[in-house]
Amino acid sequence: MDAHTPELLTIDAFIRHWAADRPRRPAMVGERRIDFAELDASTQRVATALLAAGLKKGDRIAWLGKNAVLYFTLLFGAARIGVVMAPVGWRLAAPERRYIVHDTETKLLFAGDGFADDARALAPQLPLVQRIFSADEAWAWIDGTTPAAFTASGPEDAILQLYTSGTTGNPKGVELCNRNLFGLRRHAQQAGLPWAFFADDEVVMVAMPCAHIGGTGLGFMALAGGVCGCVMAEFTPDGCFDAIENEGVTRFFAVPAALQMLVNHPRCAKTDFSRLKYIFYGAAPIPLALLQQCVQAFGCQFLQAYGMTETTGTVVTLPPEDHDPKGSPRMRAAGRPSPGVEVKIVGADGQTVATGEVGEIVTRSSNNMLGYWKQPEATARTKTADNWVHTGDAGYMDADGYVYIHDRVKDMIISGGENVYPAEVENAIYGHPDVADVAVIGVPDATWGEAVKAVVVPRPGHTVDAASVIAWARERIAGFKVPKTVDVIPELPRNPTGKILRRSLRAPYWEGRERQVN
Repeated sequence: MDAHTPELLTIDAFIRHWAADRPRRPAMVGERRIDFAELDASTQRVATALLAAGLKKGDRIAWLGKNAVLYFTLLFGAARIGVVMAPVGWRLAAPERRYIVHDTETKLLFAGDGFADDARALAPQLPLVQRIFSADEAWAWIDGTTPAAFTASGPEDAILQLYTSGTTGNPKGVELCNRNLFGLRRHAQQAGLPWAFFADDEVVMVAMPCAHIGGTGLGFMALAGGVCGCVMAEFTPDGCFDAIENEGVTRFFAVPAALQMLVNHPRCAKTDFSRLKYIFYGAAPIPLALLQQCVQAFGCQFLQAYGMTETTGTVVTLPPEDHDPKGSPRMRAAGRPSPGVEVKIVGADGQTVATGEVGEIVTRSSNNMLGYWKQPEATARTKTADNWVHTGDAGYMDADGYVYIHDRVKDMIISGGENVYPAEVENAIYGHPDVADVAVIGVPDATWGEAVKAVVVPRPGHTVDAASVIAWARERIAGFKVPKTVDVIPELPRNPTGKILRRSLRAPYWEGRERQVN
């Protein structure tokens, strides 16, 4: 959406606008290559087919698979009529996938390439699902539909449901509407932020998983900018280098662990990065040594993006000018609130604390979620009646308005950009025959930022084998949640009410570090 574009706030409006403005420019490349006229036509067919199948505004569809042009075609087509897409993390274990698909109450489950058998294996436990589509069946269904008129969704209608793991219990579906995805763009452009504008020939690479806002969000970024989205099935260094060389990628988002893989790859020194303008990164501060490597290797500008699923991604940005390859105190900051975003630091009483004092980071903007799907009590705990979202992160703000993350209010671990909640991992381990008690913590890791560690207490008369615990967990939860290491101790530290003192368990591993996030 460049300076000449009117303010648009829905998927339907953006697709119509760009189809009229630049019908033959590429809209997406991946397993198919489609221009904006074809995107308009194919998403109209999706909308028509969904309505013909009996779906209506507010209903859900689900996707199990990697990133694909098919996924975005289904997402955008459904969004045009207010049918909500819920992508399921393909790395999740079968019980986790089943819970999410069932929770959406979807009648139609779409499987990406290579996932049709997995989807069908879930079917017996999914009584609400009426039909499962393989990728080929989905394309045939779309291509065989004659488009018909429909009523477009509005700015406040939900269109995307991303699942975020909870500190307790099962994952929650974060409901995001059209305005959540597009509402802050005009503020950024009015503030004259260079990265809020797109040249006509730009290409946005979508490499992070579509079940995350850092993946699907980049697809929305490309559409809103009227530029091509280069959709990679999953992040691989070779795939990224190929896209940069062959498709002319100009910007992308990656977690620091992915950037580390790129700069350490033999192809990095031989790849032409001349078209690359911006690399957005998030989920963890970038180590200075890695930043220096990246600036030298890529020769583009870097922006740190801080946010969460509940804030539809970025609400705080550390701009390129604060990325000093020689190092600077601001390199430790998450950044400043994006235009149109309010951020404050509050104490336990909910009142704003003094500048420089640590408290919980809370934020308010048009990016804040509608709520958690079918969970009003959980929504009320996270989002206030006047639309402030509690991030669960502890931090402080300096006199210049820069936000610094100090620690976590909650106990979430971020490993390679993936959120891991200790309660989920602990629940998976508890049934192990040799384990009486378990606590899970994050410990520093040079590659992933943090690694998952389980601290276990053996049952009386039993010996705990670390490899056995890891194998046990691997059968029950996604690979990125499985502990990398297991420590055995005689007793877990607890407070008088019985709550595990995770900070005490973490402290030896983080000794000498300024903060307990990496």
